[in-house]
Amino acid sequence: MDSRLEQFEGGVRPSTLIEVRGGSFMMGDESAWAYPGDGEGPVHEVVADAFAIDRYAVTNEAFGSFVEATGYVSDAQRYGWSFVFGGFLPDDFPATRGVVGAEWWRQVLGADWRHPEGPHSTIEDRMDHPVVQVSWTDAQAFCAWSGTRLPTEAEWEYAARAGTSSPFPWGDELEPGGAHRMNVFQGRFPSTNTMADGFAGTAPVNAFAPNEFGLYNVTGNVWEWCADWYDPGYYAHSPLRDPPGPVGGTHRVMRVGRTCATTRIVGDIAFRPGRATSRRRRRVMSGSASWPILSRPARDRQMPFRYPLSSRSRNATVRRIDSGQSGTNAWCSPS
Repeated sequence: MDSRLEQFEGGVRPSTLIEVRGGSFMMGDESAWAYPGDGEGPVHEVVADAFAIDRYAVTNEAFGSFVEATGYVSDAQRYGWSFVFGGFLPDDFPATRGVVGAEWWRQVLGADWRHPEGPHSTIEDRMDHPVVQVSWTDAQAFCAWSGTRLPTEAEWEYAARAGTSSPFPWGDELEPGGAHRMNVFQGRFPSTNTMADGFAGTAPVNAFAPNEFGLYNVTGNVWEWCADWYDPGYYAHSPLRDPPGPVGGTHRVMRVGRTCATTRIVGDIAFRPGRATSRRRRRVMSGSASWPILSRPARDRQMPFRYPLSSRSRNATVRRIDSGQSGTNAWCSPS
């Protein structure tokens, strides 16, 4: 284990891990829903060994227990600010810097996991929502404490697809029969969110029905960090069995199939821990330290526009898996 993480050992592994059998699947997307610039193709076969993954993304309550036990200070807290979706800020909020090309992401001093939208906000009524405003480093520390790791990108997609080959876990339609199956921005982005799915920002981690493997919110809600380095050309030459991701890079992969990568949270990068039951690998949040989930290129279009299960990006949240054997690109090394 990385010596920097040893101080965070001692937590309890989650009881919500799901054992996932190994198998093969077709990874990636080249359909009309794909974004070629993100490296979502070519579609290629991947064989995944067995592993276990959390059915939920890490909640505010779980991350709070980690912080209380260790005194951990997140990257956003150390930096003193993070980016927040402008739609979550009061009308009289002072002018701040924004992301070029995605100006709805606003720099907010004092925004962190306890105060996702800034000092005026709180998570007191969102303890069962996914923790956000967390960096890849923050996720690594949490996983070390709980004896888990982040999944690789291939593990994440295999668990998210749950044996399906359709754009969504439930099929080809975004809203089958007019029913909302995930939490995404509804209306005209970024100015008007109708909240037709019942949520303006994030939703509880158990909102909506799970996929066939029992995982919740693998589409919608928040982006999730993976262990892999991000390389848009990696799929073209990745190995068949348990691809570990590129050997290096400048950003980490974040995954989620979601309709509009904006509202799910201010800084919607979370994670889903887990553990490997065969070759242990780990997946952790990746990306630059206090950045929230980034959205697609700025366009004033009617929403929703959807993200299928193969959607990739360079930033995300956290879903953990138990630590396993040795592996590359590991945030949480096996204990």
